[in-house]
Amino acid sequence: MSKQPLFFEPVFKERIWGGLELESFGYELPSNQTGECWAFAAHSNGQSIVKNGEHKGVTLGELWENQRQLFGNIEGDRFPLLTKILDAAQDLSVQVHPDDEYGLKHEGDLGKTECWYIIDCVEGAEIIYGHTAKSREELAAMIHDGKWEELLTRVPVKPGDFYFVPSGTIHAIGAGIVILETQQNSDTTYRVYDYDRKDKEGNLRELHIEQSIAVTTVPAAKPEIKPVVNTSGDMKITTFVKSDYFTVHKWELAGLAKWNQDLSFQLVSVIEGTGSLIFSGEKYQFKKGDHFMLPSGMGEFELDGVAKMIVSHL
Repeated sequence: MSKQPLFFEPVFKERIWGGLELESFGYELPSNQTGECWAFAAHSNGQSIVKNGEHKGVTLGELWENQRQLFGNIEGDRFPLLTKILDAAQDLSVQVHPDDEYGLKHEGDLGKTECWYIIDCVEGAEIIYGHTAKSREELAAMIHDGKWEELLTRVPVKPGDFYFVPSGTIHAIGAGIVILETQQNSDTTYRVYDYDRKDKEGNLRELHIEQSIAVTTVPAAKPEIKPVVNTSGDMKITTFVKSDYFTVHKWELAGLAKWNQDLSFQLVSVIEGTGSLIFSGEKYQFKKGDHFMLPSGMGEFELDGVAKMIVSHL
């Protein structure tokens, strides 16, 4: 069994709100409205592909189906996580995601709990995170009356901020923000409001008002994030969240560190800097924009360099 780190080629998605900021990660973009880099993806709407080793050319979904030992033989009908980098050149639509029960019943797909790490943003950037309605009746009335300024809660953000976004949370990423998103492996989204924007054909984008009212948590939940910081050698490890769906850390490497991969898998996205991973006598170089998976059973390895990485696992 291959225990080496597996580097993945991401999938890019054109979006009406996308731009060119993802070029700063060293990517060749398909258009000047590239909104999403699907870094670790095993979904019917996109599959990332292994770039190295004996599994080169294989999709993450195929690995999950045929090489489950790489994931510690954990159970499940789909790979559990989806990691994206998003470039919001314009405001994203205001949206909400269902929980698993509603998503599977009505869409044939999982619900979506997600989280955001703010990689970069312009001064004054904001997200929409939650709402002010005290009852579902009040929520419905404010949506139908278009009272968006009264309903939506705006929060200023800065680089390094982290937000946990459970299913049922009304949310939107504002213009001028680049984030790394860790989420359940789902593409189910209900659009609440889209600023009356039109697509290339001049049509208003579809809204999902009744579904949104049905799945939104009322009153709005505001999860409290209490990061925990530890160190290993020259690496600071910040644990942002441990949830039923994922655990997310930031590794800040400033020299040499030893680490032990004793989990079912770990997904590593390099958001800044360069370095190398030393394992079993081999050296694997990495740089900003790289994404690699540490498979089950890999054990001890070393990291050397100056870099920031967002790491997720179950």
